[in-house]
Amino acid sequence: MTTTLKQRLQDDLTTAIKSRDELRSATLRLTLSAITKEEVAGTTARQLSDDEVLKVITREAKKRREAAEAFEQGGRAESAERERAEGVVLSEYLPKQLTDEELVEIVRSAIAETGAEGPRAMGAVMKVVNPKVAGLAEGGRVAAEVKKQLAG
Repeated sequence: MTTTLKQRLQDDLTTAIKSRDELRSATLRLTLSAITKEEVAGTTARQLSDDEVLKVITREAKKRREAAEAFEQGGRAESAERERAEGVVLSEYLPKQLTDEELVEIVRSAIAETGAEGPRAMGAVMKVVNPKVAGLAEGGRVAAEVKKQLAG
């Protein structure tokens, strides 16, 4: 039987605790509690699919990135560093993110495919791009690239 992503997180947490890896165990603990919270959020408790678990991890990683930026701007370098380190731990569980070049290429071909021109066409291009980059690039990054290319 293949292990689920959630099971992998739990196993890795156990390993991190045994090896006294405070950063990793704290990060995984928070992520697992976010998953559990999601599982009991609806009217009935349920197991999340690996895709849903990935969404939770993606959301957690994004929180870390935003917090790191906020700490950075607030002159709290140590806290920013910690948030970034937690983000690195989480990124190990996410699919490899697209490089800028790959993203540029996907957006370029989507614009060609839709024949889109100008900023108004952003929605049409996003509709084509989003399924191709789901989980591989952050929404804001994708939107920025589409906007940039449509502005020409």
